Amino acid sequence: MGVIEDSEPPLKRVKGLLEEPKSLPEYNSTAEPVSCSLEDQMARPLTSQGDGETIGSQGVIKKTEFIKIITKALYSLGYNKSGALLEEESGVPLHSSVVIQFMQQVTDGKWDDSVATLHMIGLSDETIVKSASFLILEQKFLELLKVEKVTAALETLRNEIVPLHVNLNRVHDLAACIISPFQCVRLGISGQETEVTKSRSKILEKLQKLFPAAVMIPEKRLEHLVERALDVQRAACLFHNTSDSELSLYSDHQCGKNQIPSQTLQILQVHNDEVWFLQFSHNGKYLASSSKDQSAIIWEVKENGQVSLKHTLCGHQKPVSTISWSPDDSQILTCGLEEVIRRWDVSSGECLHVYEKPGVGLISCGWFHDGRGIFAGMTDRSICLWDLDGRELEWWKGQRALRISDMAITDDGKRIISICRESAILLLDREAKFERLIEEVDMITSFSLSKDNKFLLVNLINQEIHLWNIEGDPKLVSSYKGHKRTRFVIRSCFGGLGQAFIASGSEDSQVYIWHRCSAELLVALPGHSGAVNCVSWNPANLHMLASASDDRTIRIWGLDHFNPKHRNQSNGGTHHCNGRS
Repeated sequence: MGVIEDSEPPLKRVKGLLEEPKSLPEYNSTAEPVSCSLEDQMARPLTSQGDGETIGSQGVIKKTEFIKIITKALYSLGYNKSGALLEEESGVPLHSSVVIQFMQQVTDGKWDDSVATLHMIGLSDETIVKSASFLILEQKFLELLKVEKVTAALETLRNEIVPLHVNLNRVHDLAACIISPFQCVRLGISGQETEVTKSRSKILEKLQKLFPAAVMIPEKRLEHLVERALDVQRAACLFHNTSDSELSLYSDHQCGKNQIPSQTLQILQVHNDEVWFLQFSHNGKYLASSSKDQSAIIWEVKENGQVSLKHTLCGHQKPVSTISWSPDDSQILTCGLEEVIRRWDVSSGECLHVYEKPGVGLISCGWFHDGRGIFAGMTDRSICLWDLDGRELEWWKGQRALRISDMAITDDGKRIISICRESAILLLDREAKFERLIEEVDMITSFSLSKDNKFLLVNLINQEIHLWNIEGDPKLVSSYKGHKRTRFVIRSCFGGLGQAFIASGSEDSQVYIWHRCSAELLVALPGHSGAVNCVSWNPANLHMLASASDDRTIRIWGLDHFNPKHRNQSNGGTHHCNGRS
């Protein structure tokens, strides 16, 4: 590439390159005649005679727009003959003759002509005109540099680009390209991407995004509209809990109630006392439960959906209150109520480590995001972070700890979430040392964090469940009511496709399921004979839900097996597992 040989300092030379000429160039003087009528060239409303006609049952779809979008889709799909035929038969051209000529001039690299034609399209926003002119002239400048016409490129920069007063930082970058060819690499004007056809095509794409949609129909506009329509169908279906491949353009989508796990498929009877907590592993292959009987159990979820006992974990001297799976599901933590935390190997059932602090009881536990450490809430109102060998890494003093206190840490490891006093949850930013509080209207009994780390489900003593958005300043999103909670800690969870449902236990021995967005109660599932303390939705199986109860059992819920579509997914009746099968 040719460069300008000059002894002047670089900064002074750049300044000289950008000195503005006394007057703007007259683009029209070099433009070829435009092959369309004068009326078509002049600025005018972008409408045609048929623009007022509407179609559809509600009369809101403009026929001309509808035809243009279909035509655009045909061309995008490669059906050029069909697109041209539709334009001819309907009498509705996809683009005006001025726009067609403008696009062709850009494709052919007739930059001065395309700038002149740009002014004839009828764009009312001068900012758009200037920005579009900048894109065109920048491409002209770069192509001149590519063929080493440095003087012509300099003239384009000084006499055509600079007077537009658009994107001055980019103008300085372009000027630097003339002085130092190495700047071209940084600006992406070397290599395969500078192939003329590709680069001009990209300019048209940028212009298309810049222009009003009525001038140049956006790419894939029809696909976008159809996707939005499917989104509306999905959102309107209260029971949507199946793969999106089930959505169809042929008819409106509606899932039946049978897509919600509402049938007891198994009853697990191994614990000897109340079952307080349970949680599926991240991969959905295991279920862990803990009980007042001072034990925890690891259950295995078979490929056929049956759940069988894998390990009974013994060693705690007090009831086991909570459980937490490691990020890779190879280990598990169990927390004895105001006692110690034990770390177990899932494959062997072996206890790998015991975490304790003299004179302090542990009341909650969880894994650090990378699996290399654990954290715990303690009875002395503190939060402690240990490495796997039990060395204390970090410690925070809380305001007030409850007897039962949930904790969570976000996947990026930056925020620790904990109940800090009766009606408040602490969002602690570990890096910025910044705290936010969720202030509730009543005593908080438990909470759970959504899979995307953006929402918190908070259970209150007043028999309400609140959904909070915790991105930025916390905001209350929704409230769920209907279940019973007067004496015990009841836990809820997210679940289903896209975590579109909220499930909860209840003191009336039922499992409640709501639609997350509408907060509508969908089902209340009877079956247990004691308070349902905790529920967990299998993250890998949209149709599997587990519930733990004071009746000493765990119920595995699935799709209604009386529905012929799902008959093969069960054995035709409720299966009981007592640890001997």
